[in-house]
Amino acid sequence: MKPYKYLFIVAICLLSFGCKVNYSFTGITDMPESFQVNFFQNNADLIEPGLDQLFTITLQDYIVNQTSASLVNSGGEVIYEGEIVEYRVSPMTATSDNTAAQNRLTISVNVRYINTKDSEKDFEKRFSFYFDYPAADQLTGSVKDTALDEILERLTQDILNASLADW
Repeated sequence: MKPYKYLFIVAICLLSFGCKVNYSFTGITDMPESFQVNFFQNNADLIEPGLDQLFTITLQDYIVNQTSASLVNSGGEVIYEGEIVEYRVSPMTATSDNTAAQNRLTISVNVRYINTKDSEKDFEKRFSFYFDYPAADQLTGSVKDTALDEILERLTQDILNASLADW
């Protein structure tokens, strides 16, 4: 029984050192060493003050928290740039007396992703997400904060998945 014990230990050692699995819970397969997020200017028809800075910082924070890449001001291995192209509030459902029962806030961003190590991965793409809220509520205070939090979280997830993950 002793020879099998040693054979088993040798087999486990060979398997554990011989195999390299590249797996991540986020799905990120090509981890850059550094990334750069340029300022996303607000070019939407309806301007929400501070949204440009909030989006830029949210994207930076999300990438920092989901990857091991370092945020740099210039010379990043991957670069995110673009602009906010839509900030729109529209009625979604109507009541019997032709008034809105629900409104939708939609935010869209145009993103240019540049991978300095592999230009085949570069893209320019529009990302959009929305938040529905009761028409009786004003888009201010906690309603606006909740809407922006949910929209920006989804947008940054979609941008990261499109650029660095195989999703």
